[in-house]
Amino acid sequence: MEGLISRLRSLDAYPKINEDFYSRTLSGGIITIVSSIVMLLLFISELRLYLHAVTETKLVVDTSRGETLRINFDVTFPALPCSILSLDAMDISGEQHLDVKHDIIKKRLDSHGNVIEARQEGIGAPKIEKPLQRHGGRLDHNETYCGSCYGAEASDEDCCNSCEEVREAYRKKGWALSNPDLIDQCKREGFLQRIKDEEGEGCNIYGFLEVNKVAGNFHFAPGKSFQQSNVHVHDLLAFQKDSFNISHKINRLAFGEYFPGVVNPLDGVHWTQETPSGMYQYFIKVVPTVYTDISGHTIQSNQFSVTEHYRTAEVGRLQSLPGVFFFYDLSPIKVTFTEEHISFLHFLTNVCAIVGGVFTVSGILDSFIYHGQRAIKKKMEIGKFS
Repeated sequence: MEGLISRLRSLDAYPKINEDFYSRTLSGGIITIVSSIVMLLLFISELRLYLHAVTETKLVVDTSRGETLRINFDVTFPALPCSILSLDAMDISGEQHLDVKHDIIKKRLDSHGNVIEARQEGIGAPKIEKPLQRHGGRLDHNETYCGSCYGAEASDEDCCNSCEEVREAYRKKGWALSNPDLIDQCKREGFLQRIKDEEGEGCNIYGFLEVNKVAGNFHFAPGKSFQQSNVHVHDLLAFQKDSFNISHKINRLAFGEYFPGVVNPLDGVHWTQETPSGMYQYFIKVVPTVYTDISGHTIQSNQFSVTEHYRTAEVGRLQSLPGVFFFYDLSPIKVTFTEEHISFLHFLTNVCAIVGGVFTVSGILDSFIYHGQRAIKKKMEIGKFS
């Protein structure tokens, strides 16, 4: 047993020196205090890193299929009334959502930006007092009103009981509604009068779009849109105006849910129109993003980059209709953010490296100062130091 203890004692890599042989110096004390403070600061820094989650970023190929893309928007048009503002969305697969009314809300704004009225699109229509039957004359007690579509009926059974239904029937036919006053429903609902009443007002439109996860565009523009000879056009004749002010402020635009650290570059962007009319275009590159927090909860979202371009409307060109257009394309690369803690063994390794590193460096520095002082002192004793 004593032999084993003796062998273990011979393996001691830290031989002890009797205290009688120690030589303590002022410089050694100062270096000890400074190195202890440095060790403490580095230890606290490492402890903070250990206690807080770090985010790891990876780039992978996006292999998802059949998903949809949610576009959240909040845009203000200070010089475009809500009654003439419409929202359309379309993509390269051929799917179109014209004059979108679901999941959006419009707020009428006065010239100072104050809210006059907020309404959800597509709900209700002005009631027609004493409506006319299609054959003429007033309705009897048990008769049901069936308004004429003025030649835009798809069949004899179709009815257009409001101005909006007549405009929709015209849109499906690819016709423009040139004079709403000739339409009984529009005249009774005061369509043109409502537009005149809202002259000088602005509009705040917000909500979301659910679109296919393919390249496409959505745009805010005056008038009701329709297809004419495979060209997307807007019916602007009914508004009897030569130009439209498409000045706008994007309060918020996001592709998907919010996640920590996301930066949406168009939030708060404001643009003021100075030319008579034109189209403002945003070209957006959407990057799919997956964020996983420390608890394992995953958020499927997107980031995006953007470039801007303004094109002045040219007379006779249907493609240059006034409005604000957002053209988006999808990146094939997906970014993944993963929150995770540093392992305890990694933390322990770093702490040991801090303690050992600072102790070694301070020992070298102390040895250098100590031997330097002794050499100078010896030279002074023999009178060779000058």
